[in-house]
Amino acid sequence: MYSQFKAWRPYVSPFDPCPPVLVKWYSTPPQLYMGFQPPDLPQFSPFEALRNGVLWPALFSPYNGRNAIQEMRDC
Repeated sequence: MYSQFKAWRPYVSPFDPCPPVLVKWYSTPPQLYMGFQPPDLPQFSPFEALRNGVLWPALFSPYNGRNAIQEMRDC
């Protein structure tokens, strides 16, 4: 299974006056992992589709804001 959150470690210079950021996180959308849209994909109800912003659950990507990234840093 893929993860929608990826991490990378930037170079930390010994001469940088700011505190270093050791790990940076970014998210990737789920459509990157689906080569084509297969037929008969399950669909949300109209109300759920409007609430989630997408019709198909397979393409849903939750947005948890900075709190989720902060929790991942603490792990």
